[in-house]
Amino acid sequence: MRLNIVLFIFLLSSGLFAQDVALYQQFNGRYDYTAFGNTMNLVENGPGTVCDILTASSAYFNLPANSNILAAYLYWAGTGTGDFDIEFNGTPITAQRTWADALGTSRVFFAAFADVTDLVINDGPGTFTVSELDLSAVIPTGIYCATGTNFAGWAVTVIYENDTLPLNQVNVYDGLQSVPQQLEIVLDNLNVFDNSGAKIGFVAWEGDSALAVNESLRINGNLIQNPPLNPGNNAFNGTNSFTGLAGMHNMDIDFYSIQNNISIGDTSATISLTSGQDFVMINNVITVLNSQLPDAVPIIDDFIVSCDSREVLLDYTITNVNSTAILPSGTPIAFYGGTDLVGQSATINDIPIGGSESSSIILIIPDSLGDTFTITIAADDDGTGTGIVNETNETNNRTLVDITLLPLPLINQAEPLIECDLGNNTAEFDLTQVESQISTDPNLTFAYYESESDAINQENEILIPTNYFNTSSPQIIYVFVDNSICFELATFELIVENCLPDDIPDGTSPNGDGINDDFEIPGIHDVFENMEMKIFNRYGVTIFEGDHRTPWDGRANRGLNNNGELMPVGTYFYLIILNDPNYPDPISGWVYLNY
Repeated sequence: MRLNIVLFIFLLSSGLFAQDVALYQQFNGRYDYTAFGNTMNLVENGPGTVCDILTASSAYFNLPANSNILAAYLYWAGTGTGDFDIEFNGTPITAQRTWADALGTSRVFFAAFADVTDLVINDGPGTFTVSELDLSAVIPTGIYCATGTNFAGWAVTVIYENDTLPLNQVNVYDGLQSVPQQLEIVLDNLNVFDNSGAKIGFVAWEGDSALAVNESLRINGNLIQNPPLNPGNNAFNGTNSFTGLAGMHNMDIDFYSIQNNISIGDTSATISLTSGQDFVMINNVITVLNSQLPDAVPIIDDFIVSCDSREVLLDYTITNVNSTAILPSGTPIAFYGGTDLVGQSATINDIPIGGSESSSIILIIPDSLGDTFTITIAADDDGTGTGIVNETNETNNRTLVDITLLPLPLINQAEPLIECDLGNNTAEFDLTQVESQISTDPNLTFAYYESESDAINQENEILIPTNYFNTSSPQIIYVFVDNSICFELATFELIVENCLPDDIPDGTSPNGDGINDDFEIPGIHDVFENMEMKIFNRYGVTIFEGDHRTPWDGRANRGLNNNGELMPVGTYFYLIILNDPNYPDPISGWVYLNY
């Protein structure tokens, strides 16, 4: 139900502050209410009356047979800034909500609330006592006593269930508003199915039975009354309509039948309270209307997002709990991403009172919403914000959840790693050198694999990536880049290149001692597989020719001295042709042969 409160207060003086009477709780089902309470005043207040006041009083609570209590709300009020710690049937009670009001600049009043459902269920039916409500230090002051505004009292509103009742909607409104001159509450979105048993009630404070100046209660403009207990011109006269008691000084617990003032099919009702002279404070208003309506309330059960996908799998439930009628099949459901409509559905079956229906939907999220957004489910929404079902509560049709999609880690292409050939087209690589190229995100982890399938399945990981020897050149390495939720595969190449050594030996001693027996240049013979080596004597005569497999062992294999004998001690000239496009110039120098 959507509640609009239109308040017209014509102040008698400045300094009057209050809290609007507004919907506190709503009950839908075979429910009704009753109320009990008592005043702390010994007599009705007024100039010249006794200003003594009680600190405890009792009232009897009775409940119709075969009824179950749903809620019991204790209200207490009085003169002054407030006593918010009292006892209820001997149990300490602290106010859970409080209100304040004022008349002029010097007279202030308070009201308080506590949920006492468990106490009333445990102790009732029977006599209940409020004690330790002590205003004895405030009441006798000239400010209140002399002006007839000294009071204190308490009331309990009880909502109960009984299978013999029709399906009703019971609304509890509370706050603290004073009524000179007019308080008007407009109730919208009703659907009165049957006006039998319809009623309105209230708890009011400080009303004087002797003042009867335009004190009225009207429904849809019609004066309602209950004479002789509550005449039409004296609504606030210290009575309890539930017990028929008068003499409840300066407080009222009243209700009125309104079944002749509201019609079947009505979609709204206007409640007006007036007081032309008496300063009266309304603490709560209760309406009981036979309004058979459903209540579509969405619940988001779960959602699933997948890596690198803009699809959201949303599990949701539509409930019809706070209702007095079935929610019909085909009730539309809209799904919004931000303010964009991203999906639509509808209920499949009629949902009974107290029932629910669960379902799922896949939503495609447009790129314009980014990766973080809010999904809203709107029940009874045709996609334009318009509903087709009249409900008990039109303000609870939406629920939302914040969702972040799971993008893949952002990675860059890494440049190849190039190392010098250590022999047989193999080099040693530190694979982790590519990590800063792939991403600088400190939340990412990296794992290295020799094949794509191993990377995807996270099998056969390269366990020591800082000391890895390639198996071919070029070789592709696969990197599993993980942000703990999603992963991406990066690749880079290992390339082995031929490199010249930093130092070339300047001598050889083929004496069979195993040390420097051959003139072999590390990093050339086992790397440049197409190399050619020539050795010349001091006269420029070629005495040796070899390749990467035949280092010079000090013997001649060319020329006149090609007899396999060791050459004499001396200095010889070498010329190495690498036959490598990266090194077109030959390497040359002198080597000393000794034994």
